[in-house]
Amino acid sequence: MSELVERARDGQARAVARLISLVEDESPQLRDVAAELAPYTGNAIVIGITGSPGVGKSTSTSALVRAYRAQGKRVGVLAVDPSSPFSGGALLGDRIRMQDHATDSGVFIRSMSSRGHLGGLSWASPQALRVLDGAGFDVVLIETVGVGQAEVEIASMADTTLVLLAPGMGDGIQAAKAGILEVADIFVVNKADRDGADNVVRDLRNMLGLGGRHSDAGAWRPSIVKTIAEKEQGVDDVIEAIAAHRDWMVSHGELERRHKARAAGEVVAIAMGTLREKMREMEGHASLSKLADSIVTGTSDPYVAADLLVAELASAD
Repeated sequence: MSELVERARDGQARAVARLISLVEDESPQLRDVAAELAPYTGNAIVIGITGSPGVGKSTSTSALVRAYRAQGKRVGVLAVDPSSPFSGGALLGDRIRMQDHATDSGVFIRSMSSRGHLGGLSWASPQALRVLDGAGFDVVLIETVGVGQAEVEIASMADTTLVLLAPGMGDGIQAAKAGILEVADIFVVNKADRDGADNVVRDLRNMLGLGGRHSDAGAWRPSIVKTIAEKEQGVDDVIEAIAAHRDWMVSHGELERRHKARAAGEVVAIAMGTLREKMREMEGHASLSKLADSIVTGTSDPYVAADLLVAELASAD
């Protein structure tokens, strides 16, 4: 693992890919990987990119990659796609849509399958992010599935969340329904050369004026940036908005808070996974069967039985 991590930090794409494969495969070696990566993590700028299907997330991601590469930064991309119902793999294949960067050794792009996980991300996304961070990437872009109203999980992983909208898609109303206003740090109105782009900007400003966490005293007020990602117009404005948001987070202690919240979420997720494994091992166990009998006969209830089961699992450790 030490050698593999060292090769990944030297920029070897195959080594980075191997580490992320270990994550997706839930390899027993993950503990060793995490231990090796730990001293190198916490430095990457993590940017989440979300929005409804068709707003140009992949095109915008590609434009951002090119802009950050022009600054000499190493860029990692996690593009989370819907799952194939047959293979379980990533269905859309964002690497095809970002093939302009395929020969750039300073860019690593990985399409990941959501595998039915709600919230727009893959269950493996947090650990894959840790791999790219530890491998020395300066910027990590996470592009979500685009599942609409459930797609708010990205806010817990990213330092800065970009919400993309486009004119002519009813996104003004949809944003309010989906709670997207609550997760956006920056709104990007893409395809701004289309009719109605100014109306989307106006609707966003009106909705931001309705309240929410952004209206609290001292809170960050989301920027609204217009782009034409296909022509790479307005991308520099997005980069500037991201930098301004990061400066604000650093000066207000928000960046450290988000990093701690992300780490706490990882710990809970790993602990829950371990607990689920132990619970599966209990299936068919005599004590669980006895608890089930007590519920069926009415001598106990599911809450008491669950408390007893948790106590037994704790004592077994």
